[in-house]
Amino acid sequence: MRNEQWQLGTLNAAAAWELSTGRGVTVAILDSGVDANHVDLAGQVLPGIDLVDGSSDGRVDPVGHGTTVAALIAGKRDDDGVVGIAPEAKILPVRVLDRQNRYDDASVVAKGLRWAVDHGATVVNLSLGGVTQSDLLASALEYAAERDVVVIACTGNIAQTTGTDLRVWYPAREPGVVAVTGLRNPSTTTTQNWLDRPAGGDDLWPGSLTGPETVLSAPAATLVGARPGGYWRVQGTSFAAPLVTATAALIRSRHPRANAATVINRLIGTATDLGTPGRDARYGYGLVDPYRAVTGTIPEVGRNPLTDPQNLAQPATGAPDQKTGAASPTNPEPAGAGNPADPTTSTPAVAAAKTARTLSPLDLAAVATVPVIILALLAAAAYADRRGLLSRYRRSARHSR
Repeated sequence: MRNEQWQLGTLNAAAAWELSTGRGVTVAILDSGVDANHVDLAGQVLPGIDLVDGSSDGRVDPVGHGTTVAALIAGKRDDDGVVGIAPEAKILPVRVLDRQNRYDDASVVAKGLRWAVDHGATVVNLSLGGVTQSDLLASALEYAAERDVVVIACTGNIAQTTGTDLRVWYPAREPGVVAVTGLRNPSTTTTQNWLDRPAGGDDLWPGSLTGPETVLSAPAATLVGARPGGYWRVQGTSFAAPLVTATAALIRSRHPRANAATVINRLIGTATDLGTPGRDARYGYGLVDPYRAVTGTIPEVGRNPLTDPQNLAQPATGAPDQKTGAASPTNPEPAGAGNPADPTTSTPAVAAAKTARTLSPLDLAAVATVPVIILALLAAAAYADRRGLLSRYRRSARHSR
């Protein structure tokens, strides 16, 4: 299974681990909960909170989305299973997504963010979002910034429905948030790696939303993900964001005195440039680089470089703002931003070596029938049965998943 985790090689994780593993850093995940009993996360998950129905302390995941995100960040570095980019970070689970993997009111996310900040998180992952801006959530993001917390969010996924609004999702487009878009797996279309890609090649995963607010890029496709009871293959910006979140944890562990602004400056100042030189509206500053983010010589700054241009580690000289599609007559319902790679069937990642890691069948009934924008659907639409697949969802409101 470890050989299936192509993001580890692409991000040079092993080199970064020689210097930092995320020890001593608490990462909050606002999501569907986290399965603390998963073999890859045992001992990694702190008691959290459930703001959906109060049925747990956040260490139960009825969907699987949050567990996948958690393991990509802090999966244990053992002999098998999913290992995270920051394998010794601790996860603080905050359940804000319901059993349909969505939230109906951004106030629950705002409340969860404030709770996470007040309970020791120094890095926060938001693999969720929607079209509508929220003043309450904006206030909570400001609250986090004032308390020196780094917030990373996914940019979202394309939804080919009537009246689609293709802007980067909120809260990723809030100034100061590290907005992460998704990259394809180059091995699925070429034998070349990114460093050997031909000029003009497109590295963006086709299901990704992106735009002028995009800050960084990370792998998003054909990833092996942990889920309650086993594993699945996933794709989506939901799963790109945690790779940047984990990198922020590596930085905070290696440079414990660095403030949040400097952590962000390291993330953007050491990224591998993609597309138009400098920051652009497709890849942001480029591919996150955990090793360089930890080791690079990057100046300390006093203000978030994403809100204070004079402190930018790289000039924002990329493409002009992209025009988006017409706004939807009704706002899509916001929620998580990722799903199994195949929206109708499970695709087991690989047979696990340990019986505790046995892959179980994927039951998507609860997910595939709800009104959601799902990365998996988008990928399937991009690669295969576009018209047939999307027609199933035209009758329902979108869900930012």
